[in-house]
Amino acid sequence: MLHKHLLNRLCKARVLLRQADADSLSVPEVARSVGLSTFHFIRLYKSVFGETPNQCQIRARIDKAKDWLLTTDISVTRICMDTGCSSTGSFTTQFKQQVGLSPRAFRYRYRSQRKVRPTLPDSLIPGCFSLMPGKMK
Repeated sequence: MLHKHLLNRLCKARVLLRQADADSLSVPEVARSVGLSTFHFIRLYKSVFGETPNQCQIRARIDKAKDWLLTTDISVTRICMDTGCSSTGSFTTQFKQQVGLSPRAFRYRYRSQRKVRPTLPDSLIPGCFSLMPGKMK
């Protein structure tokens, strides 16, 4: 069982990892900021949250990109750079793996649906919202 203090540090790390922008901390920097070695941090983080810190960062970047693709006219290249991804190619590959569509195809498909449907499809609502009372069906 994890000590309460250690769990608090892992939760702080999760907040840092979800900051999807060009100034995001690397996994080793996050580990140092919560006082853990990188290897120990990755192992503990995965055991507590069910994903690696890197997977958390990628998911946060994709979530932010999905929001921007639906609500702005910012270019995919700019979204890629502003969410902290190093190249448009790797961003597009990660986006397609997570979402099933390229960023451009996602924008085209769901923006056209937004004209008909004013809310996001259930499949695009982040799972963490299911933990909020009254937010899910």
